[in-house]
Amino acid sequence: MNSVYKAAALLLVSATLFSCGNSKAAQTAPVAPPPAIPVAQLQQKTVTGYTEYPTTIEGIVNSDVRAKVSGYVQKVLVDEGEKVKKGQVLFQLETESLSQDASAAKARINVAQVEVNKLIPLVEKKIISPVQLETAKANLEQAKANYSSVSANISYATIKSPINGYVGAINFREGALISPADATPLTKVSEISKVYAFFSFNEAQYLNHLQRYEGTTKAERIKNAPDLSLVLANGKVYSEKGRIQTSTGQINQSTGTITIRATFDNPNELLTNGNSGKIRFPIAYKDAIVVPQSATFEQQKDIVIYTLDKDNKTKATLIKIAGVVNNLYVVESGLKVGDKIITTGVNKLRNGMTITPQDTPFEEAIQPIATLFKN
Repeated sequence: MNSVYKAAALLLVSATLFSCGNSKAAQTAPVAPPPAIPVAQLQQKTVTGYTEYPTTIEGIVNSDVRAKVSGYVQKVLVDEGEKVKKGQVLFQLETESLSQDASAAKARINVAQVEVNKLIPLVEKKIISPVQLETAKANLEQAKANYSSVSANISYATIKSPINGYVGAINFREGALISPADATPLTKVSEISKVYAFFSFNEAQYLNHLQRYEGTTKAERIKNAPDLSLVLANGKVYSEKGRIQTSTGQINQSTGTITIRATFDNPNELLTNGNSGKIRFPIAYKDAIVVPQSATFEQQKDIVIYTLDKDNKTKATLIKIAGVVNNLYVVESGLKVGDKIITTGVNKLRNGMTITPQDTPFEEAIQPIATLFKN
């Protein structure tokens, strides 16, 4: 029995020693440090963003070419896209019937003139009343007016360009019967040394843009607005800058928009009627607080960023956005200069989490992330 008690005592002592050893090991086990996370201190920065609006292009002058008399097109003397000068003949109408009318009108002048010449001596001799002579003279003037009208119609059959410019689509060819009442013009001649770019703001955009620039009147604010860029249909930026010239006087009630007209020089005549593109409107944010979009996340449609307090604990902070410039959010409220923000790895953080901050230069933190793979 003594040997049994001795064995049990020995096991108890061994278990006690083993338990004490584990307790000491647990007490001396190292604690993992907080994770190292890149942090940047906010600074003010001036950045320029852009908003784009669809636009249509027109020459500064677009003149419809129409007939003043009815007739058949005898000749088309220009081609579509041809550059023409003011007064250059574009179309010639058939004038045979008008020429016949002119001959008849001239003959009536001759008859009336003979009548006047015959009555003059008779009146002088008081053989007939002067009233008869005056009537004959009136008939002569009427005949001359009729002849002038026919002659004018003959001249109208020669249709000339009203301005310097470029010929558009030719809607009637040889043999077509045309009339001054036609809804469709013969063609259109456009002056494109300068062009108009038309685009639209909604009411809020219009007010925002006007209030952004200095001036006591609309004209002064438009004058102080920045130059515009034009993005062509092929995605390239047009070489010339444009300026807002004017806007329509009221909001279109059916669309809720107001039309803006900008002017661009067109020295190389690259632009023409009907071109499309996008107006790129610059918006400057002076001394703004900006944060990289990659440092934020959405929470129930709100934009949230992690800031760092004095105890190196994260804090989920709601921010309001004033605009977007490339990879940056321009902050309207929620942050101030000097705040520290977590710049990367926000998806691995939680509110109130302690971290080891790795200070990152602000300019480095706001650089766009390089694309490693491209299609």
